[in-house]
Amino acid sequence: MKTRRPVIAMTLLAVITAVCLLAPVLAPFPTDFMDSSVVNQPPGRTHLLGTDHMGRDLLSLILFGGRVSLFLGILSGALSTGIAVIYGTVSGLVPEKISDLMMRVCELLMSIPSILLVLFLQAIWGQATAASIAVVIALTSWMNMAKIVRSEVRQIRNSDYVLAVRIMEAPFWYILIRHLVPNFISSMMYMVVANIGHAILTESTLSFLGLGLPLTVVSWGSLLSMSQNVLLSGYWWMILLPGLVLVTTLVCITDIGEWIRRENTRLHSNL
Repeated sequence: MKTRRPVIAMTLLAVITAVCLLAPVLAPFPTDFMDSSVVNQPPGRTHLLGTDHMGRDLLSLILFGGRVSLFLGILSGALSTGIAVIYGTVSGLVPEKISDLMMRVCELLMSIPSILLVLFLQAIWGQATAASIAVVIALTSWMNMAKIVRSEVRQIRNSDYVLAVRIMEAPFWYILIRHLVPNFISSMMYMVVANIGHAILTESTLSFLGLGLPLTVVSWGSLLSMSQNVLLSGYWWMILLPGLVLVTTLVCITDIGEWIRRENTRLHSNL
């Protein structure tokens, strides 16, 4: 039975992405525009979502912050997928003992809390940027996907078409792109989508802890980093509205990833 497509989640995610991409056109104010006369102003006619403690328009901050958060999530997801595909494929093609050793390395890394690895790698990297955080998160979130790739490669590595190109001594990249990736890409797509959401959430966590992007770079996470002072002051819109957009985006990504997983399971069960 065909699984129901998450139309609402797809539509909401598409709308959020579109308005963030169009932030230079839709945002009523630049992110660096500060007006001391409207500091901590609640939602109103001039500032639809209110202002923050520096007199910046919150709607503009959410729109431009979404560009950074989505960029970080997509970049991190792409990098983690690339690492997982290469590592998992190599592990699936090499002899059994080497493959087992490579998987033990994966399990060792997975046993360490990912947030600790992120903090450690970011400390080594130095000054945080959107790109650096994306790379660090990618380096700590590829292991589960690599295990799936390795399992899929081991199932198809003895297929006639794979054996034929290996006997002809075809390059590794040719075998990977032409014969392996098309066969396992559907099995890992839900994890690719999930990793994007994981990266956005991790950046928000780092910013909340004061270890994320610098104050000059606006993201959904950096907006939430003000929550400790905001909640005590009663300026609810500064935490509720950015948090609502972030949670909605994460729920949509999770829903789409879960649908891809169910659809992939259904297709495999019909084979």
